[in-house]
Amino acid sequence: MNTNVLGYWDKKKEKLKQKFPIITDEDLSYGEGKEKEMIELLGYKLGKSKQELLYIIVGI
Repeated sequence: MNTNVLGYWDKKKEKLKQKFPIITDEDLSYGEGKEKEMIELLGYKLGKSKQELLYIIVGI
């Protein structure tokens, strides 16, 4: 994941939860090196490709 995203993750998490109410705090939590799994889970849950989801996250 882009370091710019990581630096502001708390703010981005809140905006994502507002935009997609189906997302939970657990969906948005990740451990070091587990970003890929989180993106895959979110993509599946939202019906978005990895690229679409990364575009949404960076754009928020």
